[in-house]
Amino acid sequence: MALFTINRYLCDDEPANSPHDESRSQTLLQKLRREAKARQQQLEVKRGPMDEEGPKNQREDENRGRKGKKRKREAEEEATISEKSRKKARHLSNESEDSSKNGRHVGSQVLKSEKGSAGVSAKQLHNKKVKRNNTGVERKRKHQDQSTNNTETSNETNNDQARPNGDLEKPEQTEAKEKSDQDENHTSTDSKSSLIILGGFQKKTIQKVHRVLPQWLAKPMLVNKDIKQNLNAIENVPGIHEKLLQKLRTNGIHSFFPVQTEVIPILLESTKHGLWLGRGGYRPRDICVSAPTGSGKTLAFVIPIVQALMGRVVCRVRALAVLPTKELAQQVCKVFKRYTEGLGLKVVIVAGQKQFAVEQASLVEHTFTGYCSLADIIVATPGRLVDHIAKTDGFDLRHLRFLIIDEADRMIDNMHQDWLNKVENAVYQVKECSASDSLFQRTKPGVCTAASHSQLQMPLQKLLFSATLTQDSEKLQQLALHQPQLFTSNYTPLESETHVTQSELQGPGDSIGKKYTLPEGLTEFIVPCNLRKKPLIILYFALRMKFSRILCFTNSRDASHRLYLLLCAFGGIEVAEFSSRLSPNERRKTLKEFEKGKLQILISTDASARGIDVKGVTCVVNYDAPQFIRTYIHRVGRTARAGKAGLAFTLLLKMQEQQFLQMLRDAGSKEMKKHMVRQKFLTPLIERYENALQVFQQVLKDEKRRQRL
Repeated sequence: MALFTINRYLCDDEPANSPHDESRSQTLLQKLRREAKARQQQLEVKRGPMDEEGPKNQREDENRGRKGKKRKREAEEEATISEKSRKKARHLSNESEDSSKNGRHVGSQVLKSEKGSAGVSAKQLHNKKVKRNNTGVERKRKHQDQSTNNTETSNETNNDQARPNGDLEKPEQTEAKEKSDQDENHTSTDSKSSLIILGGFQKKTIQKVHRVLPQWLAKPMLVNKDIKQNLNAIENVPGIHEKLLQKLRTNGIHSFFPVQTEVIPILLESTKHGLWLGRGGYRPRDICVSAPTGSGKTLAFVIPIVQALMGRVVCRVRALAVLPTKELAQQVCKVFKRYTEGLGLKVVIVAGQKQFAVEQASLVEHTFTGYCSLADIIVATPGRLVDHIAKTDGFDLRHLRFLIIDEADRMIDNMHQDWLNKVENAVYQVKECSASDSLFQRTKPGVCTAASHSQLQMPLQKLLFSATLTQDSEKLQQLALHQPQLFTSNYTPLESETHVTQSELQGPGDSIGKKYTLPEGLTEFIVPCNLRKKPLIILYFALRMKFSRILCFTNSRDASHRLYLLLCAFGGIEVAEFSSRLSPNERRKTLKEFEKGKLQILISTDASARGIDVKGVTCVVNYDAPQFIRTYIHRVGRTARAGKAGLAFTLLLKMQEQQFLQMLRDAGSKEMKKHMVRQKFLTPLIERYENALQVFQQVLKDEKRRQRL
């Protein structure tokens, strides 16, 4: 049984008791010895020095490479066979043990001797195969190392030497590859060194960016803002017609304010040679005026325009004043009419206060010869003006000489219906006309060239007026101003005492664009309070402080209406509201009653904050804090007008105080005083106020019920 196991291990199909078993085992062992000896000799040959060069070394390397691959394959095959043989031997030994239990025995001594010899032979054969496998692995490793050494040696001695393992590569290619790798490393190093790392840990001083203004904004004509100390007699201003001087005296004006003293002579100079030519025969410059509320800006353009149109023969629309609100338009129209009375000039207001057909009849008259104008000066609001340009037949602006834009900052922000472009298109429109009228055709001015000056045409001069004129060049560009000249009272005292350069104006503390000017006679206060105390403080001003005319501003018409109903429910105070809830006639009537002193408190929205000259206002109260500095400027500008004294109170909640004061500091306003209202002055009003609240709530319910019906 043992002999059969050995023969099966040796992959023999003969029975175990074959007489050729021993001879075959010995033959296999001898064969293994011869192969081991041959491998040993080959290994010794490889370790010898490589003296030959050239093609011989190349052929030997190739032969060794092929033999090495062959030996590698043989070693792998032998390892696979030995593993299979071991598994097969273990399986057969288990079968032999099972068969011995069933009585299959031969002589015990023979079996022992054969088993012992077979066991020894199998053990020796297994050890030899394991040793041969280890030797093959070691030989393979040594062969790889030797091949690497041979390749390096052959590269040094012969550039044409091939690499072992049959993987051919020319030395030139190897050197080129190494060179390219070096270049790539060098390039990557340079690119890394040229990169700029953003951020970092180094603190750098950030340079402040100064805005660069156009020359006319950076270097304006400075107007003295102290009205009382800089009055100028009307006789001292050159160029004013005697008739207008007489009208000024009749209306009680004997001195001009600083802004009037500066602007009136400039406008008179531009019309000295008639309406067609400016100073020196050139197109006159556009004028921009930024001065405090109540400084006389309206009269600064009324006087020179009336004087320029006094000698007109044919009635044409030659002056157009555009204003943002109906009330302001009515006020300017009243001033124009006052100074054109008896001079033959016609002033027409187009602000929606009358029906559209009535306004059309006041503008144009249709005769058998065609349409003729009935207005020399038109005062209009933007929306109504656009309607007449589009719908009124015969409404002609081709002879327009002066375009006045009052409250210019608001007009720029709200270009309602693109009114400015439509006005300019109406001025420069081309119509079929007779040969005589073709001489008066006007073309829209473009770039100033010799050809543009060869054709004589009437210029269109734009006059801008505002207490808070913007310094934003992009917004002013919409107006397409021609060489504008700025007159301003918004500057610091340092700028008026020294020669102001553009760099000084752009400094952190002296920028004109960041300053707004308030009337000199105005005294400002802030009143800290809470929501519950705000109506009580209004009652305190009226009943305790005895202010006769209080103009109270809110942020919405609903807030204005609720405060009006509450004060009416309280009783004992003459109060009225002024907002868009009222019709134009009702608003006009309310203003007249307030000016006459019949009303103690007028509660208004910002509708009356723009330019309206309400006479006799002694106190302005901001019931709701304004959100923008321009709104504040125009609100408090309703008092302390024309050099008179006035008071301004702003009721502030605790959360609003810091933001409001910062807004004033940014605008360059002086520090405001605090007016603290003591609780002992409010306590007597609380009981009556609570009763008024109940009445007020019932009135609100009744109003809502009527609105639903």
